[in-house]
Amino acid sequence: MTTVAALLRKDLLAELRRRETVPAMALFSLTAFVIFHFGLDRPSFEGQLAAGVLWVTLALASLLAVNRLFVAEHEQGGFDGFLLAPVDRTSMLGAKALALLAFLVVLELVAVPLFAILLLGPSPWGVLPQLVAVLLLADLGIATVGALTSALAVRTSARELIGPLIALPLMIPLLIAATRATAPLLAVAGPSALPGRWLAILALYDLVFALLAYAVFDFLLED
Repeated sequence: MTTVAALLRKDLLAELRRRETVPAMALFSLTAFVIFHFGLDRPSFEGQLAAGVLWVTLALASLLAVNRLFVAEHEQGGFDGFLLAPVDRTSMLGAKALALLAFLVVLELVAVPLFAILLLGPSPWGVLPQLVAVLLLADLGIATVGALTSALAVRTSARELIGPLIALPLMIPLLIAATRATAPLLAVAGPSALPGRWLAILALYDLVFALLAYAVFDFLLED
């Protein structure tokens, strides 16, 4: 845990200095919401459509962070130094997943209010506690898959292309479950209870990919 904390602190401090990833994600989300607002020409969005717009935007914005997750280690020799250190190899995976999770949380602190203002009706704030639960479960899955696919793609010559091509298909079950769980909260007739089945699918997805990433990360790092 000490190694994970040190690596996470390094990544967060680097982002605070450069301010590259999170502002780009927020700007992408704002642009997407503005395009949806004017392009679909609707006074407000609700239900499945609103949930789909939200999750497609967040998923695509997360790819901006996924592409940059391991770039510093690859370009500055961080992988070699880490392999020489007497620490658990999977601690880097944990630190990168937590860093990506932190980026997603900061993004959503900006993007979700913008989404509500631009695309939802006048009083969407009552669903916020239930929406936070869905966001958290989905963010854990995106962070795990993003860290795994970024480690796979970073050593390739076209990592900006390979990363999204691997990550997006893997995220399809997560996006379906997150959209189905969010849609009842944004229904035109008013929010209804969270569907437990889709929350369970999100939790299962997180568990499966966390175990998969833990199992293969050592081999990815050494190769």
